[in-house]
Amino acid sequence: MDISVIVPLYNEEESLPELHDWIARVMKANGFSYEVVFVDDGSSDNSWQIVKELASASPHVKGIRFRRNYGKAAALNEGFKICQGDVVITMDADLQDSPDEIPGLRNMLLDNNLDIVSGWKKKRYDSKLTKNLPSKLYNWTTRKLFKTKLHDMNCGLKAYRNEVVKNIEVYGEMHRYIPVIAKWAGFTKIDEKVVTHQKRKYGVTKFGMDRFVKGYLDLFTINFVSRFASRPMHFFGALGSLIFFVGFVIATYLTYTKFILNIPRMTDRPLFYFGLLAMILGTQLFLAGFLGELISRNNRSDRVYKIRETAGSLNGAKKTEQEWAGVEK
Repeated sequence: MDISVIVPLYNEEESLPELHDWIARVMKANGFSYEVVFVDDGSSDNSWQIVKELASASPHVKGIRFRRNYGKAAALNEGFKICQGDVVITMDADLQDSPDEIPGLRNMLLDNNLDIVSGWKKKRYDSKLTKNLPSKLYNWTTRKLFKTKLHDMNCGLKAYRNEVVKNIEVYGEMHRYIPVIAKWAGFTKIDEKVVTHQKRKYGVTKFGMDRFVKGYLDLFTINFVSRFASRPMHFFGALGSLIFFVGFVIATYLTYTKFILNIPRMTDRPLFYFGLLAMILGTQLFLAGFLGELISRNNRSDRVYKIRETAGSLNGAKKTEQEWAGVEK
């Protein structure tokens, strides 16, 4: 199969038929073999009914429905598990990502032997105050922190080699950092392509201002995880040792002043309690690093999202019916 298109969605019933028809026209015009995987992230409207109708009418359409809203990262992660195309395209369901960009993204990926091509919405139609400016600040911070050259890390329109999506796990709000996660996994050939950004045609955005707070928290989380996930002692142990050493120096100094300089009532001095606190915190951080080492050696990251229903043929997706957690018969 040439292309898998993964579309996470949440309450996008108006746009789904038009998006499907648009993708089908592009695929037919270019002669691609393809599949479209719609992942319904717990929609409360008729989105899933439309996905089922599309899957019944076309063998190219597959669908997954979550029991509740888990988030875009979870939707992408489950789509990655079952996709079969040599090239995997991700795009949003709100028609702001143009399917006409798919051939260009695929060709750039394959012709340049890249692992990921990320879309860059150079000209945006979003609000400058609530989306554009925060997005620029966020992307600037990400570039500086992770040494990437991508200008639009959060763009939903991206192209991946199949082996990339099969070797990464996306959870929480980490969909914003898939190129960073892939780079961490060893897929370093990443580039970007300017893509068309369209005005929202139906409905309203599903992301509020809280996404910027969550985004920055996840930014620091993934920075920490990428550096210390497999060696937590290097962080907690080093920090704990430093703090304990400061407390030990204070304790040594106070002992010297009491027994050599004969300065009484050592426990009345604030410095005594600061030194004691530093030694306790240092010991706890060191033990946290030690326990983190034990956990990292034995932990198997295997998150399960509760699937409510599936649509279309999922044969060959390397996942049996019994392996779907919570599927309704």
